[in-house]
Amino acid sequence: MAGTALAAGPAGSAPSGPPAGPLIAALDIGGTKIAGGLVDADGTLLHRLQVLTPADGDRHALMAAVDHVLDNLARLPAWQHVRALGIGSAGPVDIAAGTVSPVNLPGWRGFPLRSEAAEHPAVRDLPVVLGGDAVAMTAAEHWRGAARPYRNALCLVVSTGVGAGLVLDGRLHSGPTGNAGHLGHISVDLDGRPCPCGSRGCLEGLASGTAIARTAAELGWRPGPDGDATAGAVATAAGAGDPLALAAYDLAARALATGIAATAALVELEAAVIGGGVAKAGPVLFEPLGRHLASYATLSFTRGLSVVPARLGTDAGLVGAAALARPALPAHR
Repeated sequence: MAGTALAAGPAGSAPSGPPAGPLIAALDIGGTKIAGGLVDADGTLLHRLQVLTPADGDRHALMAAVDHVLDNLARLPAWQHVRALGIGSAGPVDIAAGTVSPVNLPGWRGFPLRSEAAEHPAVRDLPVVLGGDAVAMTAAEHWRGAARPYRNALCLVVSTGVGAGLVLDGRLHSGPTGNAGHLGHISVDLDGRPCPCGSRGCLEGLASGTAIARTAAELGWRPGPDGDATAGAVATAAGAGDPLALAAYDLAARALATGIAATAALVELEAAVIGGGVAKAGPVLFEPLGRHLASYATLSFTRGLSVVPARLGTDAGLVGAAALARPALPAHR
Protein backbone atom coordinates (compact mmCIF):
# COMPACT_ATOMS: atom_id res chain seq x y z
CA MET A 1 0.00 0.00 0.00
CA ALA A 2 1.74 3.17 -1.16
CA GLY A 3 2.40 5.98 1.28
CA THR A 4 2.20 3.88 4.41
CA ALA A 5 4.80 2.85 6.94
CA LEU A 6 4.16 -0.62 8.27
CA ALA A 7 5.79 -1.85 11.46
CA ALA A 8 4.94 -5.26 12.81
CA GLY A 9 6.13 -7.75 15.36
CA PRO A 10 5.82 -8.80 18.97
CA ALA A 11 4.87 -6.13 21.48
CA GLY A 12 5.93 -5.78 25.08
CA SER A 13 6.83 -9.01 26.87
CA ALA A 14 4.55 -11.24 24.83
CA PRO A 15 4.88 -14.94 25.66
CA SER A 16 6.28 -17.30 23.04
CA GLY A 17 4.25 -20.18 21.65
CA PRO A 18 0.51 -20.33 20.99
CA PRO A 19 -1.80 -18.29 23.23
CA ALA A 20 -3.44 -20.07 26.14
CA GLY A 21 -6.91 -18.74 25.35
CA PRO A 22 -8.95 -16.56 22.99
CA LEU A 23 -7.49 -13.39 21.53
CA ILE A 24 -9.02 -10.02 20.70
CA ALA A 25 -8.04 -8.10 17.59
CA ALA A 26 -7.74 -4.37 18.23
CA LEU A 27 -7.64 -1.24 16.10
CA ASP A 28 -6.60 2.22 17.31
CA ILE A 29 -7.52 4.85 14.73
CA GLY A 30 -6.22 8.39 14.99
CA GLY A 31 -5.27 11.35 12.88
CA THR A 32 -1.65 10.29 12.36
CA LYS A 33 -1.66 6.50 12.60
CA ILE A 34 -3.88 3.46 12.40
CA ALA A 35 -2.53 0.79 14.73
CA GLY A 36 -3.57 -2.83 14.99
CA GLY A 37 -2.77 -5.55 17.48
CA LEU A 38 -3.69 -8.84 19.05
CA VAL A 39 -4.44 -8.83 22.76
CA ASP A 40 -5.01 -11.82 25.02
CA ALA A 41 -7.84 -12.16 27.53
CA ASP A 42 -5.58 -10.87 30.32
CA GLY A 43 -4.79 -7.64 28.47
CA THR A 44 -1.30 -8.47 27.20
CA LEU A 45 -0.52 -6.94 23.82
CA LEU A 46 1.00 -9.77 21.79
CA HIS A 47 1.50 -8.16 18.39
CA ARG A 48 1.43 -4.57 17.16
CA LEU A 49 1.64 -2.97 13.71
CA GLN A 50 0.63 0.35 12.24
CA VAL A 51 0.32 2.42 9.08
CA LEU A 52 0.19 6.15 8.54
CA THR A 53 -3.31 7.56 8.43
CA PRO A 54 -4.16 9.08 5.02
CA ALA A 55 -5.72 12.00 6.88
CA ASP A 56 -6.57 13.95 3.73
CA GLY A 57 -7.98 10.91 1.94
CA ASP A 58 -11.61 10.23 1.19
CA ARG A 59 -13.71 7.61 2.93
CA HIS A 60 -12.41 4.87 0.65
CA ALA A 61 -8.72 5.71 1.20
CA LEU A 62 -9.21 5.74 4.96
CA MET A 63 -11.02 2.42 4.96
CA ALA A 64 -8.38 0.93 2.68
CA ALA A 65 -5.78 1.77 5.33
CA VAL A 66 -7.90 0.04 7.99
CA ASP A 67 -8.29 -3.00 5.75
CA HIS A 68 -4.52 -3.04 5.16
CA VAL A 69 -3.92 -3.31 8.91
CA LEU A 70 -6.53 -6.06 9.22
CA ASP A 71 -4.98 -7.90 6.26
CA ASN A 72 -1.62 -7.98 8.01
CA LEU A 73 -3.05 -8.99 11.36
CA ALA A 74 -4.98 -11.81 9.72
CA ARG A 75 -1.75 -13.22 8.27
CA LEU A 76 -0.38 -13.83 11.77
CA PRO A 77 -0.61 -17.49 12.87
CA ALA A 78 -2.24 -16.34 16.11
CA TRP A 79 -5.21 -14.89 14.19
CA GLN A 80 -6.90 -18.29 14.32
CA HIS A 81 -7.45 -17.66 18.04
CA VAL A 82 -9.16 -14.26 17.54
CA ARG A 83 -12.75 -14.23 18.77
CA ALA A 84 -13.67 -10.50 18.65
CA LEU A 85 -12.56 -7.16 17.18
CA GLY A 86 -12.45 -3.97 19.23
CA ILE A 87 -12.05 -0.54 17.62
CA GLY A 88 -11.10 2.69 19.36
CA SER A 89 -11.44 5.68 17.04
CA ALA A 90 -10.96 9.41 17.16
CA GLY A 91 -14.37 10.97 17.44
CA PRO A 92 -17.03 11.97 17.87
CA VAL A 93 -18.35 8.44 17.65
CA ASP A 94 -21.85 7.06 17.84
CA ILE A 95 -21.71 3.55 19.22
CA ALA A 96 -25.45 3.09 18.84
CA ALA A 97 -25.23 3.74 15.09
CA GLY A 98 -21.72 2.31 14.70
CA THR A 99 -20.49 5.51 13.05
CA VAL A 100 -17.53 7.85 13.45
CA SER A 101 -16.98 11.49 12.48
CA PRO A 102 -13.40 12.27 13.54
CA VAL A 103 -12.71 16.00 13.63
CA ASN A 104 -9.24 15.46 12.14
CA LEU A 105 -10.37 13.04 9.39
CA PRO A 106 -12.75 15.02 7.15
CA GLY A 107 -13.23 12.05 4.81
CA TRP A 108 -15.26 10.31 7.50
CA ARG A 109 -18.49 12.02 8.46
CA GLY A 110 -21.09 9.65 9.87
CA PHE A 111 -18.97 6.85 8.45
CA PRO A 112 -20.30 3.36 9.29
CA LEU A 113 -16.95 2.07 10.56
CA ARG A 114 -18.33 -0.83 12.57
CA SER A 115 -20.24 -2.36 9.68
CA GLU A 116 -17.44 -1.64 7.19
CA ALA A 117 -14.86 -3.36 9.42
CA ALA A 118 -17.23 -6.29 9.89
CA GLU A 119 -17.19 -6.83 6.11
CA HIS A 120 -13.48 -7.65 6.09
CA PRO A 121 -13.11 -11.33 5.11
CA ALA A 122 -11.19 -12.20 8.28
CA VAL A 123 -13.71 -10.40 10.52
CA ARG A 124 -17.08 -11.47 9.10
CA ASP A 125 -17.80 -14.11 11.75
CA LEU A 126 -16.58 -12.00 14.69
CA PRO A 127 -18.40 -9.56 16.97
CA VAL A 128 -17.16 -6.02 16.36
CA VAL A 129 -17.28 -3.41 19.16
CA LEU A 130 -16.68 0.31 18.54
CA GLY A 131 -15.76 3.06 20.99
CA GLY A 132 -14.09 6.45 21.16
CA ASP A 133 -10.34 6.64 21.64
CA ALA A 134 -10.52 8.37 25.04
CA VAL A 135 -13.07 5.85 26.30
CA ALA A 136 -10.78 3.08 25.03
CA MET A 137 -7.87 4.60 26.97
CA THR A 138 -10.10 4.71 30.05
CA ALA A 139 -11.02 1.05 29.60
CA ALA A 140 -7.33 0.17 29.25
CA GLU A 141 -6.22 2.06 32.34
CA HIS A 142 -9.03 0.51 34.39
CA TRP A 143 -8.25 -2.99 33.14
CA ARG A 144 -4.47 -2.96 33.27
CA GLY A 145 -3.26 0.49 34.32
CA ALA A 146 -3.37 3.30 36.85
CA ALA A 147 -7.16 3.27 37.30
CA ARG A 148 -7.26 -0.42 38.22
CA PRO A 149 -7.44 0.12 42.02
CA TYR A 150 -10.41 2.50 41.76
CA ARG A 151 -14.13 1.93 41.31
CA ASN A 152 -14.77 5.56 40.36
CA ALA A 153 -12.25 7.32 38.15
CA LEU A 154 -11.90 9.92 35.45
CA CYS A 155 -9.26 9.19 32.80
CA LEU A 156 -8.00 12.01 30.59
CA VAL A 157 -5.93 12.07 27.43
CA VAL A 158 -4.30 15.51 27.30
CA SER A 159 -2.63 15.84 23.93
CA THR A 160 -3.50 17.78 20.76
CA GLY A 161 -6.99 17.88 22.27
CA VAL A 162 -8.43 16.76 25.60
CA GLY A 163 -10.43 13.54 25.69
CA ALA A 164 -11.77 11.72 28.72
CA GLY A 165 -13.81 8.80 29.94
CA LEU A 166 -15.45 7.66 33.16
CA VAL A 167 -15.40 4.54 35.31
CA LEU A 168 -18.34 4.56 37.72
CA ASP A 169 -19.11 1.83 40.27
CA GLY A 170 -16.34 -0.29 38.77
CA ARG A 171 -17.70 -0.21 35.23
CA LEU A 172 -16.90 1.81 32.13
CA HIS A 173 -19.59 4.47 31.64
CA SER A 174 -19.68 5.37 27.96
CA GLY A 175 -23.22 6.72 27.62
CA PRO A 176 -25.75 6.00 24.84
CA THR A 177 -23.55 7.33 22.02
CA GLY A 178 -20.18 6.53 23.61
CA ASN A 179 -19.22 10.12 24.45
CA ALA A 180 -19.95 10.32 28.19
CA GLY A 181 -17.24 12.05 30.20
CA HIS A 182 -16.08 14.26 27.32
CA LEU A 183 -14.43 16.73 29.67
CA GLY A 184 -12.56 18.57 26.92
CA HIS A 185 -15.74 20.35 25.90
CA ILE A 186 -16.97 21.43 29.30
CA SER A 187 -16.74 25.21 29.55
CA VAL A 188 -14.39 26.33 32.33
CA ASP A 189 -14.17 29.99 31.28
CA LEU A 190 -17.46 31.76 30.64
CA ASP A 191 -15.85 34.49 28.52
CA GLY A 192 -13.08 32.32 27.12
CA ARG A 193 -11.77 31.52 23.69
CA PRO A 194 -14.27 30.42 21.02
CA CYS A 195 -14.01 26.67 20.47
CA PRO A 196 -14.36 24.85 17.14
CA CYS A 197 -17.17 22.84 18.76
CA GLY A 198 -19.27 26.04 18.76
CA SER A 199 -19.05 26.84 22.45
CA ARG A 200 -16.48 28.99 24.21
CA GLY A 201 -14.10 28.64 27.13
CA CYS A 202 -13.80 24.86 26.68
CA LEU A 203 -11.24 23.02 28.75
CA GLU A 204 -9.57 21.79 25.55
CA GLY A 205 -8.95 25.40 24.50
CA LEU A 206 -6.90 26.01 27.66
CA ALA A 207 -5.30 22.71 28.59
CA SER A 208 -4.46 20.84 25.37
CA GLY A 209 -0.95 20.82 23.98
CA THR A 210 -2.10 23.10 21.18
CA ALA A 211 -3.56 25.53 23.72
CA ILE A 212 -0.45 25.50 25.91
CA ALA A 213 1.73 26.42 22.93
CA ARG A 214 -0.67 29.19 21.97
CA THR A 215 -0.88 30.55 25.53
CA ALA A 216 2.90 30.61 25.81
CA ALA A 217 3.18 32.55 22.55
CA GLU A 218 0.51 35.01 23.67
CA LEU A 219 2.41 35.59 26.91
CA GLY A 220 5.54 36.42 24.95
CA TRP A 221 7.47 33.16 25.21
CA ARG A 222 9.69 32.49 22.22
CA PRO A 223 11.25 29.19 21.13
CA GLY A 224 14.97 28.56 21.06
CA PRO A 225 17.23 28.45 17.99
CA ASP A 226 15.64 25.21 16.79
CA GLY A 227 12.31 27.00 16.41
CA ASP A 228 10.39 24.33 18.33
CA ALA A 229 7.25 26.05 19.65
CA THR A 230 5.32 22.94 20.70
CA ALA A 231 3.96 22.23 24.16
CA GLY A 232 6.88 19.85 24.66
CA ALA A 233 9.35 22.69 24.07
CA VAL A 234 7.34 24.90 26.43
CA ALA A 235 7.56 22.13 29.05
CA THR A 236 11.33 21.96 28.64
CA ALA A 237 11.57 25.71 29.11
CA ALA A 238 9.26 25.55 32.13
CA GLY A 239 11.43 22.82 33.64
CA ALA A 240 14.38 25.17 33.29
CA GLY A 241 12.47 27.88 35.16
CA ASP A 242 11.26 30.10 32.32
CA PRO A 243 8.48 32.19 33.93
CA LEU A 244 6.40 32.56 30.77
CA ALA A 245 6.49 28.83 30.06
CA LEU A 246 5.63 28.11 33.68
CA ALA A 247 2.68 30.51 33.42
CA ALA A 248 1.36 28.69 30.34
CA TYR A 249 1.43 25.35 32.12
CA ASP A 250 -0.06 26.90 35.26
CA LEU A 251 -3.07 28.11 33.27
CA ALA A 252 -3.52 24.67 31.71
CA ALA A 253 -3.25 22.99 35.11
CA ARG A 254 -5.79 25.39 36.59
CA ALA A 255 -8.25 24.62 33.79
CA LEU A 256 -7.75 20.88 34.30
CA ALA A 257 -8.23 21.25 38.04
CA THR A 258 -11.48 23.14 37.48
CA GLY A 259 -12.87 20.41 35.23
CA ILE A 260 -11.71 17.55 37.43
CA ALA A 261 -13.15 19.15 40.57
CA ALA A 262 -16.49 19.78 38.86
CA THR A 263 -16.64 16.17 37.68
CA ALA A 264 -15.76 14.93 41.17
CA ALA A 265 -18.57 17.00 42.65
CA LEU A 266 -20.99 15.60 40.08
CA VAL A 267 -20.22 11.88 40.23
CA GLU A 268 -17.90 11.40 43.27
CA LEU A 269 -14.50 10.33 41.99
CA GLU A 270 -11.67 8.57 43.75
CA ALA A 271 -9.01 9.33 41.15
CA ALA A 272 -8.16 11.23 38.01
CA VAL A 273 -5.72 9.45 35.69
CA ILE A 274 -3.92 11.69 33.22
CA GLY A 275 -2.17 10.46 30.07
CA GLY A 276 -1.30 11.82 26.66
CA GLY A 277 1.65 13.83 25.44
CA VAL A 278 1.11 16.78 27.77
CA ALA A 279 1.31 14.50 30.81
CA LYS A 280 4.93 13.77 29.83
CA ALA A 281 5.74 17.22 31.21
CA GLY A 282 5.71 15.56 34.64
CA PRO A 283 6.03 17.93 37.61
CA VAL A 284 5.67 20.95 35.32
CA LEU A 285 2.03 19.89 34.92
CA PHE A 286 1.31 17.78 37.99
CA GLU A 287 2.67 20.18 40.63
CA PRO A 288 0.41 23.14 39.72
CA LEU A 289 -2.44 20.73 39.02
CA GLY A 290 -2.28 19.40 42.58
CA ARG A 291 -2.07 22.92 43.97
CA HIS A 292 -5.05 24.20 41.99
CA LEU A 293 -7.11 21.08 42.63
CA ALA A 294 -6.76 21.66 46.36
CA SER A 295 -8.39 25.07 45.90
CA TYR A 296 -11.26 23.79 43.72
CA ALA A 297 -12.02 20.34 45.16
CA THR A 298 -12.97 21.63 48.61
CA LEU A 299 -16.07 19.62 49.48
CA SER A 300 -15.59 16.80 51.96
CA PHE A 301 -16.29 14.11 49.35
CA THR A 302 -13.92 15.60 46.75
CA ARG A 303 -10.89 16.48 48.88
CA GLY A 304 -9.43 12.96 48.87
CA LEU A 305 -9.22 12.77 45.07
CA SER A 306 -5.96 11.26 43.82
CA VAL A 307 -4.30 12.50 40.62
CA VAL A 308 -2.02 9.93 39.01
CA PRO A 309 -0.24 9.58 35.65
CA ALA A 310 -1.43 6.96 33.20
CA ARG A 311 0.71 3.82 32.94
CA LEU A 312 0.09 2.20 29.58
CA GLY A 313 1.51 4.85 27.26
CA THR A 314 1.27 4.08 23.56
CA ASP A 315 -0.21 0.64 24.26
CA ALA A 316 -3.34 2.14 25.83
CA GLY A 317 -5.23 2.57 22.55
CA LEU A 318 -4.93 -1.07 21.50
CA VAL A 319 -5.35 -2.54 24.98
CA GLY A 320 -8.37 -0.28 25.43
CA ALA A 321 -9.93 -1.28 22.12
CA ALA A 322 -9.55 -4.89 23.23
CA ALA A 323 -11.08 -4.04 26.60
CA LEU A 324 -14.15 -2.66 24.82
CA ALA A 325 -14.59 -5.96 22.97
CA ARG A 326 -13.74 -8.22 25.92
CA PRO A 327 -17.40 -8.68 27.00
CA ALA A 328 -18.07 -10.07 23.51
CA LEU A 329 -15.74 -13.04 24.03
CA PRO A 330 -17.65 -16.32 24.26
CA ALA A 331 -16.62 -16.86 27.89
CA HIS A 332 -18.03 -13.45 28.85
CA ARG A 333 -21.40 -13.77 27.15
